[in-house]
Parts: sequence; C-alpha cells; structure tokens
Amino acid sequence: MGSKGRTSISILNNKPRVSLVLGSGGARGLAHIGVIHELKEREITIASVSGCSIGSLIGGVYAAGKLDEFEHWVRAITKMDMVNLLDLSWARHGLVKGDKIIGTLVELVGDQLIEDLPIPYTAMAADIQEEKEVWLNSGRLFDAIRASISLPLFFTPVAHKDSYLIDGGVLNPVPIAPTFGDDTDLTIAVNLGGRAVTRAVDTGKSESESVNDKSLRGRVERFVRELQTSDEKNGSDTLGAYAIADQAFDAMQSTIARHKLAAYPPDIIIEIARNACGTFDFDRAAEIIELGRVTAAECLDKHSG
Repeated sequence: MGSKGRTSISILNNKPRVSLVLGSGGARGLAHIGVIHELKEREITIASVSGCSIGSLIGGVYAAGKLDEFEHWVRAITKMDMVNLLDLSWARHGLVKGDKIIGTLVELVGDQLIEDLPIPYTAMAADIQEEKEVWLNSGRLFDAIRASISLPLFFTPVAHKDSYLIDGGVLNPVPIAPTFGDDTDLTIAVNLGGRAVTRAVDTGKSESESVNDKSLRGRVERFVRELQTSDEKNGSDTLGAYAIADQAFDAMQSTIARHKLAAYPPDIIIEIARNACGTFDFDRAAEIIELGRVTAAECLDKHSG
C-alpha cells in the first residue's frame, strides 16, 4: 500500500492515471525520460507531475508536450557543448548564471506558463533564508525550473520575493507532497539516489578534453571535468575537491530521500543507482535514458503480478 492507500498490482494492469514524482540527481535525471517512455508504452497516463531539480526540468518539458524535441537535443550534446552553454557569473554566490542554458531550452520548448500546461505541474525549490520548501505551480515554466535546478556553488541562486531559491534537493529530493491532492489512481516516484552499484571508474580523457588554457573559460572546463571524473594519482583514485563536494551533495540527497520516502511512501518507487553516472555526464544521454527505461520495466513488472 502506498500514499494513496491502494494496491498497485490490479491497478497497473488497468491503464491507470498516475501522479509522477521525478527526483533530483543531475545527469542521472535523464533516466526520467526512459521511465516516461516505459509508462507510455504500457498505456499508463501521467495525470500530474511534481519534480525537483533535473526532475523539474524533465517533468516540465514533458508537461509542455516537448519531451521528444528535448530528448533529440540532449542525445546529441557533447561535453564541449555543455561548456559552451555556461555563462559565467562574476558574483561570488555561484559560478554560472544559467541564462544561456534556460534561453536554449526556451527556444526548444517555448516560453510557456505553468497554468496553461495540459496537466498539473509543480517544481520544488528551497528557500535558503527561511529554510523551507517552495512549490512553484504558476508563472513562467522556465522561471520555476531555473529556481529548482540552482545547484549550490554552481548556479547562482534565484531571487524570489524577499529571499533566494536554490536546488530543491537540499530539502526534499523526491517531492511527493504536491501530489497528495491529485485525483489519480497511483503515485509513482523516481528516486535517483538508489543503492550504489559496483562499477569501474573511467578516468580516461579524450583529446578534445585536454585543456591547458589558463583563462577563466579553461578553468570552467576543468571544473566540469572534475565533477565528472576522479583524478588518477600514484595508481589510485584520488578525488578532487569538486568531486568531493559533488559526492557530499549526493550523499546528503540520498539520505534525505530515504527519510522522506519512508515518511510519505508512494505506491511505487523506481530507484536509479546514485552512482549510475556523474552529476554532469549529460553526454551519456542514450545510456542513461535506456537505464531508466529498463529499470522502470523491471519495477513495473514486479508490481503487475
């Protein structure tokens, strides 16, 4: 029994309407695309979406009816494309402004209002001064998404009323509460902080990634790489400072997610291993999307009896 107090086995076999909750976790969130594909393949109707960070982005793009266009774009992205999307901030409270990324997404998806979307949608951000969750379910779609994806230290915070908003994963990586009032059959949550799996760490760097530039742009390129890989030193893996910060944030989110999911269990939880890829491994889109689809299929099969 889950958050709606119903047995999922018989309901899943009858083309249910579901509330979909998409968690935070950087590039692992591309798995959300595969999950959505699997739900559609089984004729499961997504009647509402609640998302945090990358979950708010994928969920918002889906709610806007532009997931296919976004998927085509992200499957083609490279590490250098990612670097070119970074508009550096000269402020001290974040490395990247994010205007260029959001502008690119607006061109791709359109400048839409949340209240005009065909299904209910909520993006979750965190108010750093009031230390509380902020549910964004009206106004410009990409204003809400920009606030929800504001990863501390990387993106600059977003001004909101008399405070600032940052990545919602700081307080609630899998925001189920916004779906409590939904008139749906089931709540399905995708947690990107699942149990880690044993895997080899690829520390190789392609020729195109060999950056010797001492400019600010060169430093940013190295920053992105350090968040993606481990440094190899004296025959063993030694994490750089940014990689440590990245893993610490992931560990924090995974712990919070476990507590939130235990307190407010959804009907079905689809879990993606927290070490499936690095925070900025968006160039591995095809692999991560397929991981989401396969993982969703295995989970749904178990719940279908």
